[in-house]
Amino acid sequence: MSTSRLEAAAPPAFSSIQMPDLVGVVEAQLQEAILSGRIAPGERIVEAELARQMGVSRAPVREAARRLESLGLLVSRPRHGFAVRTVSSKQVNDLYEVRIQLELLGAALACQHASDAELAALDARVNDMVERAETMASQERVALDLDFHFAISALSGNHYLHRLFDNMQTEVRMFLALSEDSYGDLKVLAETHRPIAQAMARRDVDAVQHALCFHLEDAKAHASGLFKN
Repeated sequence: MSTSRLEAAAPPAFSSIQMPDLVGVVEAQLQEAILSGRIAPGERIVEAELARQMGVSRAPVREAARRLESLGLLVSRPRHGFAVRTVSSKQVNDLYEVRIQLELLGAALACQHASDAELAALDARVNDMVERAETMASQERVALDLDFHFAISALSGNHYLHRLFDNMQTEVRMFLALSEDSYGDLKVLAETHRPIAQAMARRDVDAVQHALCFHLEDAKAHASGLFKN
């Protein structure tokens, strides 16, 4: 066998280097800045300045902005680039109308399909939320709150329902982040999840849906009351 054929058959000396998802990193930082309020609703996204601060070209910043537009956090303005979306009470009400119906169905299905251990674990989630309520940053509290509801959606066993709920997560998180300061005692706020968890553990669908409606209608009122129509 010739040398050239041996060289051709030899395995490569190096493995390919996987570059990090630069757009994903930019997207994550930009999303965190929006959800934490560091970039306010209506504020323009200056691509050149963000690129300079992050040490990247404008291309990944622009692509990250397009991704966040598809998630409902940014809006595109002709000849003015992207800006953080403003929020109206109608938008909040529209989203919560869908969210409430989706969660009521998801909770009912979870009561049918989830295991006893999975349902019991929801109360432990509430304990964690209450214990950490006063020590976490606002964005962490909002994430933990949504994780509780996301867990119920996952326990429904319905892939399509869970995907729909997942798709609205970013907008819900934005509304919650903007409205969290309107609540008083943070531990009391965390405790509002307790009746939901306890009814889930009993598989009491009527009680679960009543508790969820009360909890989510209150959240809708807090969020929509902060914005103009």
